[in-house]
Amino acid sequence: MKKILVTGGAGFIGSNFIRIALKTRNDFFIVNYDKLTYAGNLENLIDIEKNERYVFEKGDICNAEFVDYVIEKYEIEYIINFAAESHVDRSILGSEPFVRTNVLGTAVLLNSAKKFGIKRFLQVSTDEVYGSLGQTGYFTEQTPLSPNSPYSASKASADLMVKAYNHTFGLDAVITRCSNNYGPYQFPEKLIPLMIINALNNKQLPVYGDGKNVRDWIYVDDHCEAILTVFEKGKSGEIYNIGAENEKTNIEIVKLIVKELNKDESLITFVKDRPGHDRRYAIDATKIKTELGWQPKHSFETAIKDTILWYVKNKSWWERIINGEYKNYYKTQYEAN
Repeated sequence: MKKILVTGGAGFIGSNFIRIALKTRNDFFIVNYDKLTYAGNLENLIDIEKNERYVFEKGDICNAEFVDYVIEKYEIEYIINFAAESHVDRSILGSEPFVRTNVLGTAVLLNSAKKFGIKRFLQVSTDEVYGSLGQTGYFTEQTPLSPNSPYSASKASADLMVKAYNHTFGLDAVITRCSNNYGPYQFPEKLIPLMIINALNNKQLPVYGDGKNVRDWIYVDDHCEAILTVFEKGKSGEIYNIGAENEKTNIEIVKLIVKELNKDESLITFVKDRPGHDRRYAIDATKIKTELGWQPKHSFETAIKDTILWYVKNKSWWERIINGEYKNYYKTQYEAN
């Protein structure tokens, strides 16, 4: 049995990863270690919380003593680090939580990995560490780091720490850098769920600038499968870009959502652009495809419709988040026991 510490497992991508990993890998025992900040929601994992190969521990990755305690308690052999402050807008409002969690927290995990002889450390990063592209070209693993927001700067710093521990101490470590994710359980501050929910509520759909910023979209399940592939097959010290070749402008995405929900485009309103807003991201995922044999399975056209339908059918989930009621789930489920 592989004993894996998954940090940030109550978040959007982490919770989807845990669900897929437990479903497809019978030899995984997963400890979900999450601080349960505003974006962490244990309701995302209600369907697997009684699985005998799953356990939850509430903790901060910056708390070195508790990280060590959990690693010893469960005899952890592997670490997959999803834990991060991830919203660019929030990083512009205040960078300190991003530096603390994304840089210091990663350093704490790396120190513990070194101390306890962790067999593999997988750092889940982002394509935003590369900065912004012009109208042509793609990010490859050799693209120089050029982060433009406090968020992406903190993630680039964390990546460099991972590379340093691999080189200096021989820690088996790999890094994945993925394009923009979408799918079920994404916190409503992000573009796609925000637009779906606002449209369902007939509220204004705020679009930054001219709406022509380009992002390369990937369905969260495909991202999770890619992480599993890198975890199992990736070469120590390597970086793997993950993308599905789905470049869309923000306004394209918003108009698609409006059309699918039979709403009027008059809901769309253009607002002042975000400071330092990167113009275009696009991933070259040739390396993971050719060296490790991974391929995305979901077409954008089908998966985006499935995503919209999920939010339509799971109104109670996002309504509790909007109302702040989802935080009561942890208290009811865990603190009362």
